[in-house]
Amino acid sequence: MLSLQKPLLIFTDLDGTLLDIHTYDWQPAAAWLERLRDKQVPVILCSSKTAAEMLDIQQELGLEGLPFIAENGAVIQPDVRWDPPARRITGMSHHTILHIIEQIRLQTHVKFTSFDDVNERVIGEWTGLTPSRSLLARRHEASATLIWRDSDAQMTRFEEALEPHGLQIVQGARFWHVLDARCGKDVAVKWLTERYCLQEPVAWTSLGLGDGPNDAPLLDSVDFAVVVKGINRQGILLQNDSPERVYHTQLPGPAGWREGLDHFLL
Repeated sequence: MLSLQKPLLIFTDLDGTLLDIHTYDWQPAAAWLERLRDKQVPVILCSSKTAAEMLDIQQELGLEGLPFIAENGAVIQPDVRWDPPARRITGMSHHTILHIIEQIRLQTHVKFTSFDDVNERVIGEWTGLTPSRSLLARRHEASATLIWRDSDAQMTRFEEALEPHGLQIVQGARFWHVLDARCGKDVAVKWLTERYCLQEPVAWTSLGLGDGPNDAPLLDSVDFAVVVKGINRQGILLQNDSPERVYHTQLPGPAGWREGLDHFLL
């Protein structure tokens, strides 16, 4: 069990974890969010979403000013109280990535549809997001989000074509994301944890929560992990899945998020 009386960092995925995968409701987690806020425990959002989306969601959840990790680790926002508080873009730009994958699509004829191929109305139909949130979802800075429309064999071909360019593709709960191979949720978690240790040199403990394959690096890089029941048939494969370190929830979404915190926290 972990204690709220000791230094604790909580890193959490959003869609399918803290937010319901279909409705984006987070109310089942509201009591825990309030308790963590009262205890001044940082809740650090860690998602494939854009920074513009994350800022909007932070405000809704009452987490303004805290760090967050966007675009699967390619974008890191430090705590606003730190010096400097400037956002970090840790890999290739969105424009560069988009140019590369367009060239690969022309050369290999793989089939996918990216968020850049459509407008916010279509993104809203895909995601159920409001028009304003759909607009924010298109504001990528260091990755590209897409729907894969081809075979597994073609996916392998696409991955192999990305590699010489220093790019990787990761699978989220619903979409695929292309980003710099040097980036990742694990890299971002490590960087932020080190910054917390510099700001306050105490023995920080980290707890991570996630539901999709792209959350594995996050969950592998924290001290304790909650695998929230998700919709992905492949699940999450972790390097260390021991029951002392990892809890698998029975409930999905924010109810599972609450279940995971109930399990680990006093």
